[in-house]
Amino acid sequence: MKEDYAKYIINKVREDYNFISDDFSRTREYLWEELKPLLDKYIKKGDKVLDLGCGNGRYYSYFQKKKTEYIGIDNSEKLIEIAKKKHLFADFRTGDALNIPFPDKHFDKVVSVAVFHHIPSKEFRLQFLKEVRRVLKDNGLVILTVWKFHRKEEKKLILKYFLLKLIGMSKLDFKDILEPWGKKANRYYHSFSEKELSELAKEANLEVKEIGQIENERGNRKNIYLVAASLSS
Repeated sequence: MKEDYAKYIINKVREDYNFISDDFSRTREYLWEELKPLLDKYIKKGDKVLDLGCGNGRYYSYFQKKKTEYIGIDNSEKLIEIAKKKHLFADFRTGDALNIPFPDKHFDKVVSVAVFHHIPSKEFRLQFLKEVRRVLKDNGLVILTVWKFHRKEEKKLILKYFLLKLIGMSKLDFKDILEPWGKKANRYYHSFSEKELSELAKEANLEVKEIGQIENERGNRKNIYLVAASLSS
């Protein structure tokens, strides 16, 4: 993907989430139950945690109960407004995942749920992961999830945009899609495999500790997860 178009997509994602912020927030009230065992395994009392792409702050209550030092950032100003209204004493800030507004080696853990699949182009994905590595303390961990596209509608979209790319009618990369949010927005996604996610982490000089898939009880929501460590420099 050309850099100018990738930058356009990044801005479009932010604008889309600003536009659908109220509707989106109503559908994202609680921690995904299937994510809790993974977080419980790695999040410890006293951890300094960055919730990268925190949205409406729905994970704040979990991290508060774990007695962590929590900060949430998101590039959607509207979602941050909602988060601040919901949790008056939490630390929420507008921030860019490609230029994380914190110093080097600042966090014990970075948690990023359902964000990375919105980052276009390999170049910007590597920038995202290198920024995560930069703000992690030595041997700190990133816990990251992306959607696993498995439903029939999603597979049709992947095929549609694959064919459009093949005949030169799409500026997106292969495995990229635009998925409708009702009639309000077409949200950008990249469809990852475990192998691609793992290789990107290694290229960003992160040590992969664990990678796999989680799903909810109904099986209609599936995610690939990655746990990777920032090596001592």
